[in-house]
Amino acid sequence: MQTTPITVEDLRSSVVAVPPLARSADLTLNDEENTKIIRHLEAGGVRTMLYGGNANLYNIAVSEYPQLLQYLTDAAAPTTIMVPSVGPFYGSIIDQADILKDFKFPTAMILPTLFPAKAAGIQVAVRAFVKRSGIPAVLYIKDAGYITPEAAAELVNEGVISWIKYAIVREDTANDPYLSKLITLVDPKLIVSGIGEQPAIIHLRDFGITGYTSGCVCVAPQPTTNMLHAIQSGDYAKAETIRAIYEPMEDLRNGFGPIPVLHHAVALAGIADTGPFLPLLAPLEDEKLPAIKAAAAALLVQNV
Repeated sequence: MQTTPITVEDLRSSVVAVPPLARSADLTLNDEENTKIIRHLEAGGVRTMLYGGNANLYNIAVSEYPQLLQYLTDAAAPTTIMVPSVGPFYGSIIDQADILKDFKFPTAMILPTLFPAKAAGIQVAVRAFVKRSGIPAVLYIKDAGYITPEAAAELVNEGVISWIKYAIVREDTANDPYLSKLITLVDPKLIVSGIGEQPAIIHLRDFGITGYTSGCVCVAPQPTTNMLHAIQSGDYAKAETIRAIYEPMEDLRNGFGPIPVLHHAVALAGIADTGPFLPLLAPLEDEKLPAIKAAAAALLVQNV
């Protein structure tokens, strides 16, 4: 596992995968199946993996957290960056910060919550996390009411932020007042698009931010790696062609829920047995699975 501080070049060099977390029938972590996902991603050129919402770390027990961190440390290739998450509530953030002190992760993401939270309180929590853990945080902005661009910029200027995952969904990606303001206050090179392939071209080309995260990369890592390179080289027509192959799966994730669809898709594609859902999540209804299986199979075929 790469343990050095994350640089802009690191953020540019790989799509940031956001994988599911495989569990055994008794809900314990399934190291063998999780390693299959990691190797599949690494084989497709992915070198940064962020364990957050898709891994359902919102619901992980703090008592299980050291085991997860040790697994991620041991499972990653030497050049792979692993980013765990903490939170979303202050008690968990602080307890998990204390655990992270015993490991060598370069950063960790703070999972966002809107209730009960205010921007000023989020700033306090971020500062406390960094002080307790000894590492900078990834700031995850997925709602305009979570933190203001000005408050986010204050944290960046204080040196407590490694990078920002920006994931506010817009009907028109190009019309985004929040992101437009944020890039005037924060170096766009420190901002990563956090909503998968669909808005990535516009975010990188028109707003100048650095890279993007993806869940569907866990099914087909090679095409989206090629898409990132196409965007960076200015070949937007090629990037658009690749973006379109992820759209059917993303439509299902938008319709049925991004976390459960990806969890099922990785299993139905035969990549790894992701196992049962950690509550408070639950599996989707059986009638929804054939469409997910078909979309996952069609996407996996493109993984060349």
